[in-house]
Amino acid sequence: MLLTYISEKPSHGYELIKAIEDKLDGTYSPSPGVVYPILTWIEELGYATIAATEDGRKLYTITPAGLEFLTQNADAVADAMGRLERGKARMTDRPPQIVRAIENFKTALHLRLNREPLTLAEIEAIADILDEAAKKVERI
Repeated sequence: MLLTYISEKPSHGYELIKAIEDKLDGTYSPSPGVVYPILTWIEELGYATIAATEDGRKLYTITPAGLEFLTQNADAVADAMGRLERGKARMTDRPPQIVRAIENFKTALHLRLNREPLTLAEIEAIADILDEAAKKVERI
């Protein structure tokens, strides 16, 4: 997907993150920790080149090898882009109350994990809470 976007227009990593976020109407934004290693891999494969810009950011441009890769894998690229569209439809159909509850849970868990290390008893208690919630959701 990133290579497809680069083939349409040379881009910075942040622009690619925003392009995916825009494609999904803001329902998802890939993290830099996912995008930048993939961009490095694309460059190492010779599918893109990197040019430093005046502001120090890296500009990714597709190479002939990258274009050839996209051409040879056109069916897989179309499938990936189709999955993105289907994912967008699923994400925009989610009830906001459930999205809010999930985000609240993720925030609470993140905040707790960033405090002192969990004891074994706390780890087991959190796992039990998650397992119980999963069972209840499955039964609805």
